[in-house]
Amino acid sequence: MQSDWDGHYLNGRTAARQPVKIRLMRQGLEVTSGDGMPSFWAYRDVRQTQGSYTGEQVRLEKGQQIPEVLLVSDPAFLRDLHRMAPDLTAHFHDPARRRRRVAFTLLAAVGAMAASAGLYFWGIPAVASVTASHVPVSWEERLGQSVIEHLAPPAKRCADPNRSHMIGEIVDVLTSHLSSNPYVFRVTVTDNAMVNALAAPGGYVLIFRGLLDRTRSPEELAGVLAHEFQHVLHRHPTRALLQNLSTGLLVTAVAGDASGVMAFGLEGARTLGELRYSRQDEQEADAEGMRMLIRAGIDPSGMIGFFEALQREDAKTPAFLKYLSTHPATQDRIEHLRSLATQSHGFPVKLLPNYDWRDIRKICRTPGRPA
Repeated sequence: MQSDWDGHYLNGRTAARQPVKIRLMRQGLEVTSGDGMPSFWAYRDVRQTQGSYTGEQVRLEKGQQIPEVLLVSDPAFLRDLHRMAPDLTAHFHDPARRRRRVAFTLLAAVGAMAASAGLYFWGIPAVASVTASHVPVSWEERLGQSVIEHLAPPAKRCADPNRSHMIGEIVDVLTSHLSSNPYVFRVTVTDNAMVNALAAPGGYVLIFRGLLDRTRSPEELAGVLAHEFQHVLHRHPTRALLQNLSTGLLVTAVAGDASGVMAFGLEGARTLGELRYSRQDEQEADAEGMRMLIRAGIDPSGMIGFFEALQREDAKTPAFLKYLSTHPATQDRIEHLRSLATQSHGFPVKLLPNYDWRDIRKICRTPGRPA
């Protein structure tokens, strides 16, 4: 421990600095100027007004109206000051506390990041899951409507009335055996060559022309619709949007504000367009979708055959098979669907028996594009 230090003295009446020697003592500081005459500064009479931060010189003052001042450039002075008289110097800054403060700040920062990560990975999903199961259907319908309007604006929709009626008949057969269904299912076909389909909150399902063109029978489309309907019925898209969009949507959901939810349509469209459901959600939609087909008396092999066809085609045109990036048809999954299909008994009902399914591809016929 160093007891003698170099410093400067100001008498408070002029700006002149006088070099002095400062000795640390048990009861105070002995300050000796160039004339050799020492003065005594008791610790209880001295206050520190500068030197608490890195890079600052230490400034000590004694007196009230016109204080005398000591300046010490070396911050280690404070360290040895505390060592000399720890009981009498508690009112001076302790550099050791600075290190502890830095450590506490770092710990606090780490804690804040951990808390944020916990909120992001566990807190928000938990709140979203609970909220999704309690929001009004009207709230979901407004959100789903806004999402579909952005994904498929009216100019891009395929609205041929006769062929749309054929799809509507499939929807009617699928949903006729639902014991309780709070939703009105609305299937929209959009004129997009990508092989894709997705469910939006509130009963909305979007089918892309590219996917519809690849179905070989109404039973295959029924399998796709059954899977997407189950996402809606189990509120998978609602929960996903609450988890992935801004907290503003979560607030409107908790408040049940159906009018304010329309503002999240574009953001929701982008999210659903890239969304990959969890394995649990996909398995749930598979199992319940297959049961939906069986209860409606629809041949479940259509659902299996469609996934098998897409899996084979994926190697040829992967850029267009968006459906497999969000609904991965692995071999294990197909085997699981086959196992579920064994629960079907009796003879399935033939969907649209008098309709040539190839005609459905004309639903999006536009000038210059062959049917």
